[in-house]
Amino acid sequence: MIKKGATSLRDNAAPPEAAAALYSGQVMHHRMKPKVHRFTYDVFTLLIDLDRLGEAGRASRLFSVGRWNMVAFNARDHGPRDGTDLRQHVESLLDAHGLPSPARILLLAYPRILGYVFNPLSVYYAYDRSGTLIAIVYEVRNTFGDLHTYVAPVEPGQMTDAGLRQDQAKEFYVSPFIDMDQHYHFRLLPPGRSVRVRILETDKDGPLLSATFSGEYRPFTTRNLLHLCLRIPLLTVKVMAAIHWEAFKLWRKRLKYHPKSASRLAGKSGTDTSGPVATGR
Repeated sequence: MIKKGATSLRDNAAPPEAAAALYSGQVMHHRMKPKVHRFTYDVFTLLIDLDRLGEAGRASRLFSVGRWNMVAFNARDHGPRDGTDLRQHVESLLDAHGLPSPARILLLAYPRILGYVFNPLSVYYAYDRSGTLIAIVYEVRNTFGDLHTYVAPVEPGQMTDAGLRQDQAKEFYVSPFIDMDQHYHFRLLPPGRSVRVRILETDKDGPLLSATFSGEYRPFTTRNLLHLCLRIPLLTVKVMAAIHWEAFKLWRKRLKYHPKSASRLAGKSGTDTSGPVATGR
């Protein structure tokens, strides 16, 4: 049985063996400058094995894969978004970086709730046959309908007992209140008893924004699904509404607005593009 509350890789155990799992926790954003802005929301996420989608779809009568239900997963919400097999999609990304086909690929993302979903960030975890994490694929969306992937092989020295540390120059337009001259510092505790995804965004003068999801494992059962949907109703609608509500508050604070058109002219925004994550600081 997987316990909860892990704070280190040693305590976290292996990823869940089931075809699907739930992680209940909080999303926190803390902006440090030019004005302080912080918020926290309760959320839950789905962790699904891309090789066992059919099995996951039979795990609960409240959950379906590829069709409507109270909670659902649809491969068209991810990757090329054209129905391409997601395993093949991830394999092709990793192959372009000289990595072998992984033995297991787990996707951490929000599920569809009553047919609606929006994922600002989805994370693919690729494992070899020994269960070693060999790569991460960060799939980022903005509210303008664009999607971008960062492909991140796990390099020597990046994994410690505190988790995985990776770095990446910003290549994709996300927020109109942050310019493109930024750097991402990823800090991950891969899924086990707990899961953590932390992104520290920095500019030339230091930290700008810290964004974190911290979640605790819940078995994928009808009872747990129902409990989470009642405790956090209309999760994905709430995610989209919160993005716009917090943007409105930033606008009220008179933060500088960076239009998407200017970012495109600078060659910094695109759709369905990918790039490697840097291996140093």
